[in-house]
Formats: sequence, C-alpha cells, structure tokens
Amino acid sequence: MSKPTTIKDAIKRWEEKNPDKAIADATDIGFQFQWPPIEKMDNSLSALTKVTKLSLSTNMIEKIAGLSALKNLKILSLGRNYIKSFSGLEGVADTLEELWISYNLIEKVKGVQVLKKLKVLYIGNNLIKEWGEFMKFQELPSLEDILFVGNPLSDNLEESVYKAEAIKRLPHLKKLDGEPVVREEAE
Repeated sequence: MSKPTTIKDAIKRWEEKNPDKAIADATDIGFQFQWPPIEKMDNSLSALTKVTKLSLSTNMIEKIAGLSALKNLKILSLGRNYIKSFSGLEGVADTLEELWISYNLIEKVKGVQVLKKLKVLYIGNNLIKEWGEFMKFQELPSLEDILFVGNPLSDNLEESVYKAEAIKRLPHLKKLDGEPVVREEAE
C-alpha cells in the first residue's frame, strides 16, 4: 500500500501545477481529493501565509492541526474526512468565518465556542445526537447559517419538529439546512 500524501507533498504538487505562482502568496488553496489521501495536517501548512480559503476535504484526516500560522484564514473546508473533534481550530479562532466540516465523525462539539467570528457552519452528516451538543452553537455570536441535516438528532425527529426546535434554540440563525429561517412574529 502506498504511503499517505503529506502536506509537504500536496504543497509540492500545487507548486508544480502553478509554476507561475508562489504558494506563500496564494489566497485560495485546494488540497482536496489527494491520492493517496492526506492523513495528517501539520505545521507545513504555515507556508500558506496569505491563504483565506483552504480546502482539505475528501482525504483521511483524523485531527485538525497546523493552522496557527494562517492568520488570514476565513474559510476552511474539511468535509469528508475522519475528524472527530473541533480541537486544533484555536489558532484560527479570530479569523475563521466559515467551517465546512460535513461528512465526518463528530459526535461532540466541545471547543466550537472559540470560533467567535464563525458565520457559516456546515456540519451535516456527522454523529451529533443530543440537543445538549446542538445548544453549544449558541456560544457562537456571529453564527447565522448552519447546515445540520443528516445528524442522528435531526434524522430521528419529524422535520418540522426538528426545524422548529433548532430555530428556537439558535435565535440569531438566518439559514437552516440551506433554507432561510422564517420566524413567527410575536403578537
């Protein structure tokens, strides 16, 4: 079996495909669908000093790491990996506005509250099954768009019940599962 692709390998491939660009100046970088897949994020990511959007989706990453030097990162795509927790995001807590982390193995959202600027969270098709975990999203003051469908919590309830409860619990939400939030006006 071949060895996993490292972040260094992915950077090298990117540079080969973009010989006229310096990776340190790139703002939108995609390392998705690497073959063999990337299994580890590491400090090699610190070379991406100007990146604002980074995609590492569709790999085999288990832990979020190596992001501390990415001081301009606004959008992070980690969908379709094997990620189980939010630890590792602290380094980008002050800049991250969108986190795309659907199709992972997240059951508990401990640590999500560090993302004070997060506006968009795509966390569908994970393993969240309790309202107690969902309630932790209240600690994200800027959150206005969440995609949550496909978690046991939403799948085990009638759609209208789940949506009403989700909207009630996240009063600042503008979009839920891709649809605008419509609130009943108080009489």
